[in-house]
Parts: sequence; structure tokens; C-alpha cells
Amino acid sequence: MMLGNRRNFVFRVSIVINIVVLLYAALHLSGNGAPGVEWVPITVDGSERTAEFRYLNRDEVRNETETRPIESSVKNIEESTSQKTPSTMATTNKTASSTASIAELEKKLLSIVPSEPETTNETILDIVDENALTDATLARLRTLLGCNEKDFLPQTIQRGDFWVLKNYVRADHGIILCHETITYTTHAGFEFLDNVQPLVERWMAPVSLAIHAPGADLAPTVDSIRYLRDCLNNDLIRQYVTFHVFFSNKHIPSKIPDPETFLLTPFNCTSKPPYNVDASSTYMKSKSLLYPVNVARNVARDSALTHFILPSDIELYPSPNLIPRFLNMIARNEKPLNSTKPRVFPISIFEVDAKVQVPSTKTELQAMLIKKTAIPFHKYVCPNCHNIPQGQQWMNAAETSQMDVFHVGKRRGKYVHWEPIFIGTHQDPYYDERLSWEGKKDKMTQGYILCVKDYDFMILNNAFLIHKPGIKHYAKNPKRDAIAGRQSSFVKNVIMPELKKLYGVRNGCAL
Repeated sequence: MMLGNRRNFVFRVSIVINIVVLLYAALHLSGNGAPGVEWVPITVDGSERTAEFRYLNRDEVRNETETRPIESSVKNIEESTSQKTPSTMATTNKTASSTASIAELEKKLLSIVPSEPETTNETILDIVDENALTDATLARLRTLLGCNEKDFLPQTIQRGDFWVLKNYVRADHGIILCHETITYTTHAGFEFLDNVQPLVERWMAPVSLAIHAPGADLAPTVDSIRYLRDCLNNDLIRQYVTFHVFFSNKHIPSKIPDPETFLLTPFNCTSKPPYNVDASSTYMKSKSLLYPVNVARNVARDSALTHFILPSDIELYPSPNLIPRFLNMIARNEKPLNSTKPRVFPISIFEVDAKVQVPSTKTELQAMLIKKTAIPFHKYVCPNCHNIPQGQQWMNAAETSQMDVFHVGKRRGKYVHWEPIFIGTHQDPYYDERLSWEGKKDKMTQGYILCVKDYDFMILNNAFLIHKPGIKHYAKNPKRDAIAGRQSSFVKNVIMPELKKLYGVRNGCAL
């Protein structure tokens, strides 16, 4: 057995070394070849296996992922590095792979293969620091997840009634392997971009941000992106945040600036942040447009490069060190994680007083809950929407040194109208793009599908999200209530019959 493992290990390492040598030769030829010679990119399938397949066929998946993820990674690297970089391209916005050195490529590829004989799912990982990811943990994740890399190239895409400028301004984070981190996917109008800095300072990992920028809103959107990247005295936003822009085909901006041009000129940082405006002054408000929240959510999610994603709102700030703790938990693969059921990982959400600092640990949060400077999210707006199973027990439970599943809940009974925010994957149901933010309950249809498909909601013990400081209270808004009434009727009479035909029904599941 040991001899077989050793042979497999040597064979895999030799494959990777040969790949690196071939990559070096290919890069050399593409950079110094004769005029007219062009490297042809390889089409890559960015799809991922379902949770059910991964766990029902674990042995087969382990054998497949010995080679397939490596081959997929190499294909994506070849595709990205093959794109010729224009001489006018801003160095801060090249594709991730094109900025990587041969040494970085080699390091990334070799990190897929463990430096010791392969660990099996039965082998206990020796995790000393829950806030860091070791090579052994990453190798285990690669085997468990069996995911494929996705490209990181700019694209102009038509999505229903909307045009999407995908990867409009790209982060500088370099090569991202699908198993090594989590992407925070979120959305906004440009007037909410003041939240980007506090969010990324706590997340410290890739952020995929879709911005709705119809008509004249595109110009201040571009200026806001430039301000965020150039004027905040740190490189976190350049390093981690990728901006996508979208707008209706009825409200196409008169001019669409080219990032390869405008990123070359530093923004004038003596002016005030372009996003510090009265929301009523935006083009969207002047034209009485509804905010297409679910289009935005799906655009940001589709653009994420990683297997795990956290689709969330831009005003929700995550607890620090969430990513390494979560991935270490996944790598341990202990009960109840080694279930065959589909699952997502809801995160508890809270609001805090406008005059307090956002807590960084669960212990700090608990102290604030006692003082009532923190409350459960939307307690005074829609408590049932975020009434998390065993929420009170969660708040009373002491913080632990590692992340685990606190409770496995369902979206039924008392929690039938729960709208959780969770870590999931690209395999989870999409948000219905016909629903607007103004119409309310825009995540309910996704929640219904999750219920009918019998998802487990694996609530995390130490992870939490904090809304931008300021506790919200319900305020009557007749105009929005009218829009919500029409949307509710549309969901009941149009969407719900569709969902029943597509997904069936399950006792206890409702919108």
C-alpha cells in the first residue's frame, strides 16, 4: 500500500514538473515568437460537481481528482497567460495569470500535490493554527471538493434585459485555485461603495462586486472605483476586489470608459469620494428605476473564481478569520459534514448601535448583546425573516477555538419564512431575477427551492455578520408597500406555480 502511494506520488510530481517545463517553453515561445504567431486559448468547462456526487461517490472522486483538477488548472493558466497584454494595459489590472511568474505557477501547481504521501479522509489532520491553511489542509480540500478553475477575463455579456461588463476592473490577487479560499459575492449602486473598505478589511480575500450603473450613473461609478483603488492608503481593494458593471438595455450609458485607459491615470484624491452623494440624486432614482437586486446577486456569484461563495449584502461585514476556520472545518470532514444531503452554511446576522465599534469576535458580540448595543438582524423590521434556528442558544454558547457546525436546521415550521445568508457553492439555486429589492422578500423563492430540495442548513458556531452600524426601525413607506404588494401577487400567481412544476412540493415548505 505504501509502495503504491509512493509510486502515485512520484508519478504525480513528475507530471507537474513536466507541465511546468512545458509552460515555461510555451510562455517563452508566445513572448518571443515570430510576428503573426498567436497562442490559441483552450476552452475550459468551469462547471463543478454537485455535493451529492462528491459524497455518494467519494472513492471515485478521489481517484478522478488526482489528475483532473491539475489538468484543469493548467488549461486555465494556459488560457490566461496566452492572452497578449497590450502595452497600454494598466499594470494593476492585468489578468491574474499574466502577472504571475514561472516560480509562482510552479508553486501553485505543486501545492495541489501534497509533499507527503496522500492523506485519506480517514486520516486526522493536525491543525495547529485554525487561522491558517497548511499544505496538507489544502491538499485535502482539493480532493474533497473536486472543483475546477474558472477564467478571469473581461467579457461583455447579455443577461436577459441587461448588459453585463463582467470583470470590468479586476483585482490584482493573482492565480486563484478554486479550493484555496472563499469569494464574498455582493452588489450595490455606486452610492453604497463606502462599505467596500470596511468589508474587505475584515474579509481579506476575493470580493466579487456587481454594480448597477444605468445611464449617467456609470460615470460616478467609474470615478468611485478609481477613488477606492487609488485614494484609501492601502492596497486591499486593488488586491482583492473585482468590479462588474451592469445596466438595462433601455438605459445603456452614452459612453463606456475603457479600464485599460482610465486606470493608467491616478485619481485626484483631493476631491471628496464620488460615492458620498444623496441617493435621490442618482440617475436610477431620477428615472424611478427599480433596483434589480437578484440580477446583481447572480452576476457577482457567476463571476466568483472559487468553489465556496458567500453571497451577501455590501453593508454586512463578516467576522475576521472566517475563511481559514471554515476551510479547516471542511477539510476535517467530521460529522455532520460527511452527510450525503445538499447543504449550505448560514451565518448569524446582527445590528449594532451607530456609536459603537463593529465586534471582531463572538465574545465581544455577546458582551454587546448583553448591553443591548447589538441586536439580532432586523429585530425591529422583519424578525421572522432572520429568526435563525436555535438563535438564542447560539448567542448563549461560548466562543470556541475552532469552527464547527452548531446546529443543523431546516427551513420549515417556525422558520418557514427564514431568509438566511449562507456560504454555499455554484450548485445552489439562483435568485429569481424578475424580483426587485423594492418588492421585498426577494430571496424567498430561493429559500423555497432549498426547502423542497431538503437542504441541510448547517449553522456555524463562531461566524457572524454585522450590518453597517446603525439599528434600523420599521418605517411605513406607502410607495414601496404598493410595489411589494404587486411583487407578492406576482410571486403567488406566476412564480409559485412555476416552482411547483419544476421542483415539486414538500410538506412544510412555503414562501
